[in-house]
Amino acid sequence: MPGIGRGGRRYAALSTAALLMATAAACGSGSGSTNGPITIGISLPLSGPVADASKPAYEGYRVWVEQVNADGGLLGRQVELKVLDDGFDQNTVVSNYNRLISQDRVDLLLGTFSSKLNLPASSVAERNKMLYVEPSGGASEIFERGYEYLFFAQPSTSLDLPEQFVNYIASLPAAERPKTAAYPTQDDPNTDVTIEEFRERLTELGVESVYAEKYAPETVNFDPIASAIAREEPDLIVHGAVAANDGAGLVKALQKQDFSPDMMFQTNAPSLVGSYPQAVGAANTEGIFTTTAWSPASTYQGNAEFVKAYTDSYGSPPTDDAANAYTAGQVLEAAVENVGSLDQTALADWLHAHPVSTIVGSLRWDERGVPDGDMLLAQWQEGELQFVLPESQKTVTEAVNPKPGWS
Repeated sequence: MPGIGRGGRRYAALSTAALLMATAAACGSGSGSTNGPITIGISLPLSGPVADASKPAYEGYRVWVEQVNADGGLLGRQVELKVLDDGFDQNTVVSNYNRLISQDRVDLLLGTFSSKLNLPASSVAERNKMLYVEPSGGASEIFERGYEYLFFAQPSTSLDLPEQFVNYIASLPAAERPKTAAYPTQDDPNTDVTIEEFRERLTELGVESVYAEKYAPETVNFDPIASAIAREEPDLIVHGAVAANDGAGLVKALQKQDFSPDMMFQTNAPSLVGSYPQAVGAANTEGIFTTTAWSPASTYQGNAEFVKAYTDSYGSPPTDDAANAYTAGQVLEAAVENVGSLDQTALADWLHAHPVSTIVGSLRWDERGVPDGDMLLAQWQEGELQFVLPESQKTVTEAVNPKPGWS
């Protein structure tokens, strides 16, 4: 039977006091004592260019911790988070996880945000033989190193992210399919792989690539990129965006060029329902596609309760990143409760052998820590992010295909 994740419980909203407790550093709690709280170490980019996406992830972790503690904790012990800010810097994230393990002596780890950070951070965990469940970071190179303690808490990885959108394009009559496409992307291990996969699969469908360039993560001026794209007048733009900053930055730059494609897909950024519409302009979201790991409308056990708890605590519905972090917590919780100890090797062995029920469905991993599931295709329609594919998660009758709304 699947391992038990979090579901079917009554969830309380987070209070300010509870949040302070959840994020406090536990002095000596990771030293092997069975009397104090269990401390979980995390490094997150709470400052820097992707802070808008990382903040909901932190909040998703907090909701999970509050619910675990309200239900008696893990192994009968309360849970505390020790969270360090890495500023989206690879050297800092390595230093942070080394500190969490060697100096703070945390009991458990949870992953950081993005492939860029999870790539080096997971190496620190593997070297110390500690379980590492990551909420994001699906770049294929992360899982090609033979690691035994690494697990991804989304339904599938970056290589599978294009599947639903490509299927949608393939389902269109030939006359309605885009003929040309542009592929701008932030230089990131996740988006690099994803956009190249988009490009290969759409080329197989006869979509000609007319632009394909990378930009640095610190890019703030997208005017040159938009100008180059506008000159090519592609029917479709597939944009490897990491956060609302670069997602909105390109759209605004395209507006200056008075150019909008017939179709537009962006990774990650459009799923940030709390910040993306404000960043890009609510009317300018119309018609933009994205892929997500999770739907707020799904009927998986515990999902409705998670949505309510998060909304009660933070005043707005959770984003995909919040749900991914919560799911990572569910995976860690299932391993600890079913193993009955904090033995890191036993936890990893259990996850390799058992599925876990989560708010994104049942997750099962191969020997690399790669799950076998399906991502969801979503599209902004009439001011809301609607779920289009697969059919089991559809929230509207069918996909619409308006010209993006800034023209």
